[in-house]
Amino acid sequence: MGSPTHAAEVPARQAGPAPRRGAMLAILCAGMFLVLLDVTIVNVALPGIGRALGTGLPGLQGVVDGYAVAIAGLLLGGGALGDRIGHRRMTLTGFALFGLASLACGAAPGAGPLIAARVAQGAGAALLLPGSLALITACYPGRAEQARALGVWAGISSTALPAGPLLGGLLVDTIGWRWIFLLNAPIAAAAIGGVRALVREPRRARPGITLDRAGMVLAPLTLGGLVWTVIAAGHGHRDGAAATAALTLAAGTAFALAERRAAAPMVPGGLLRAPAFLGAGGIALIMNLVTNGVLFVATLQLQQAGHRSALVSGAMLLPMAVPLAVLAPVSGRLTARFGTRVPLAAGTAVAAAGSLSLLGAGPGGGYAALLPALLGIGIGDGLIVTAVVAAAMRAVPPAHAGLAGGFNNTARQVGTALGVAVYGTVAGPAQHPAFASGLHVLAWASVALWLTALALTRVVPAR
Repeated sequence: MGSPTHAAEVPARQAGPAPRRGAMLAILCAGMFLVLLDVTIVNVALPGIGRALGTGLPGLQGVVDGYAVAIAGLLLGGGALGDRIGHRRMTLTGFALFGLASLACGAAPGAGPLIAARVAQGAGAALLLPGSLALITACYPGRAEQARALGVWAGISSTALPAGPLLGGLLVDTIGWRWIFLLNAPIAAAAIGGVRALVREPRRARPGITLDRAGMVLAPLTLGGLVWTVIAAGHGHRDGAAATAALTLAAGTAFALAERRAAAPMVPGGLLRAPAFLGAGGIALIMNLVTNGVLFVATLQLQQAGHRSALVSGAMLLPMAVPLAVLAPVSGRLTARFGTRVPLAAGTAVAAAGSLSLLGAGPGGGYAALLPALLGIGIGDGLIVTAVVAAAMRAVPPAHAGLAGGFNNTARQVGTALGVAVYGTVAGPAQHPAFASGLHVLAWASVALWLTALALTRVVPAR
């Protein structure tokens, strides 16, 4: 994510004694926890948001995708900007923007303002993620202590995955869906106070870095246009889809030309011709595309078709979230012992097998038919998640390690946005008779995507 390794390449001023550094680590971990929590907590609130704001499936897709697209498009730029002006400043700015945008989400009077506020939330997250990670790596410069600190960071962030559905369901069923956003504000405010009191700015290794301003503008335009084109086409808005497709093509072309001419491009062209680098990014994209697409349609089935409460639906989604959080450290140990290909191949195979059970899912299929898909994808993701990051980092020279992490996370966010857009479009409203046939199409598509990811494991670094 971003460019944490750049900050780690030079000695940083120590944050102080171990208790002080421990408090600092906890505060910075809160940033990643909030960002991931707002990916999963929103899903169980979608039916309630739709009823309260009078919006249909396209609007609900926008609530999810506006956040993911903003992160995906701005993540690399956020890291580069932090290299230029300081990661402490970027982390504080990210927390502030995230907190203010959360208040706007909670007060949104309609779907349009809510989507706009979610985009602002994503922008805050894109500043916060690379900045907080860079500060952690700079504060823990020793390899062993840095590995332990990043392990804590990853462990805390993983707890957001099972916490999201349960906490979201509890809030929605008790005090209302707006509180899933409003509660972010005091947490962000407390984190800002903690960062100001405890975190020092590390000495930057690249004070003269040139920002790729054109890339920072054109990348989110390209990604956003791609997602909205899929949504518009899926709902029969041909004129709108054609217009956004044309704008997306123009933005993408301009982005490619700008990257070729930029003195310091966001993604150096040589990396885009490296099979191992692209293979790791492709696996990351497929993992999030299928996972978040299935999560989106499963939430609609459980609540809209099954008429279950948000809390019950959240609990029913835990078979996907818990294995991911539990198995992430196992994936790390497997990667250390066998290399990246073994856990990646095992994870994609298990997830493909689980996805087949969607053939029995639908309004009349019941939870029993949905459970194997949730469990299989959760186990598969748990085996993949650490290994795919390691594969990305090992596919590039050490000087580009920060870029590799940022690109991998960008691929995952693009996958999240496309997964919600494509799966929601194919399945349609859960109350519609065609919902079951849409799920069957998605079952085969999911299997095909996982098998594609399995094939990509052959090009990632073996060790």
